[in-house]
Amino acid sequence: MTTQTGSLSLFHLLDPDVLANPYPLYAQLRQESPVMWDRFLHAWVLTRYDDVVEVLGRFGAECTPTPDRLTELGMQRLAPVAEIMVKQMLFMDPPQHRRVRGLASHAFTARRVEQLRDHIRDIADGLIDRVVAHGAMDLMSDFAGPLPAIVSAEMLGLPTQDHEQLKEWSQTFAQILGNFQNNPDGIDDVLNATSDMTEYLQHALARHADEPTVGLIGLLSQVRVQGDQLTREEVIANTIITMVGAMETTTNLIGNGLVTLLRNPSALEQLRDDPAILPSAIEELLRYESPSQQTTRIAPEDLVLGGQQIERGQSVIAVIGAANRDPDRFADPDRLDLNRQDNRHLAFGWGPHFCFGAPLGRIEAQIAFEALLTRLPELELGGGPLQWRENLKLRGLEKLAIRWQA
Repeated sequence: MTTQTGSLSLFHLLDPDVLANPYPLYAQLRQESPVMWDRFLHAWVLTRYDDVVEVLGRFGAECTPTPDRLTELGMQRLAPVAEIMVKQMLFMDPPQHRRVRGLASHAFTARRVEQLRDHIRDIADGLIDRVVAHGAMDLMSDFAGPLPAIVSAEMLGLPTQDHEQLKEWSQTFAQILGNFQNNPDGIDDVLNATSDMTEYLQHALARHADEPTVGLIGLLSQVRVQGDQLTREEVIANTIITMVGAMETTTNLIGNGLVTLLRNPSALEQLRDDPAILPSAIEELLRYESPSQQTTRIAPEDLVLGGQQIERGQSVIAVIGAANRDPDRFADPDRLDLNRQDNRHLAFGWGPHFCFGAPLGRIEAQIAFEALLTRLPELELGGGPLQWRENLKLRGLEKLAIRWQA
């Protein structure tokens, strides 16, 4: 895809063909206007690796309008969602961010996650047991969605039998993180999901008060820091954002990763022949088809970046998917290299908001690909066009039909 310079914009991601392969658009932005004022989105768009690192490291994260601000703009209908989002660590700056993240990270320590490896493998094998004799499945609904949903429910301290409902809410809420401004028809769904999740978590907190459980929701409701305690609303808000992050990005990592391998059969065979490279392969799949493609930050002061004057308070969109294909940082970036060295991609972010669930996501992906490649022989695409989710920030597939020798 080549776009006239005057019309360059991330807005083109609304075109299904561009959404299916955004990397030519990213490359043109990097080459022609790496720090660009997007007149359609009213934000600066940055596509070079070094610029994105700087933005993720020191720009503000408080980019969500407050309920009062939405009312001023005549968008008070969205106030219930804003009330949740302004309390989520994803949209906080220090010291509030340190306060909440410090508590939440206890549920996702590398040691605790590593102890779950065998249990996660049992869950993955159980999901494959249901379909292995059929010779075909939709990867997204039969495996890539349920696996992180079940694991995340356990990590959060919620009943695993509720994982399908939790996944549905998570996927709906993710719309507002990706493109609610471009999808007004989905606002009712997001509002309903937010209300239902809030009510569900209120009941979960009440149960926890009577019968304490191990998990994030318990940690957040119990822990005190220097006499300070999170409010019930803060506990619910950060349980929601952690659930969405843990479920959506891992689901997309598994789906994006498998379709990438199936489109690159030599790499697929390389991984089958040498399972020891699996950790390196996961990092390359994260770089090559990043589940999180972009994030928004706020300029903390007037500054110059890439020769452009950015004013304090202006929105800046850091395009992670473009940074991870920057040829100034990654040699031959459009080539899939499962043995790539010095692969410091940005798929999990950078700086203070680096994803604290990264250890869990990596282990789930390693186990998922190990199970898929060892238990499903002669694996191949099931046919039909691929349909990518209409989410401009969280990249993933609606469905992925695959088949194997039953």
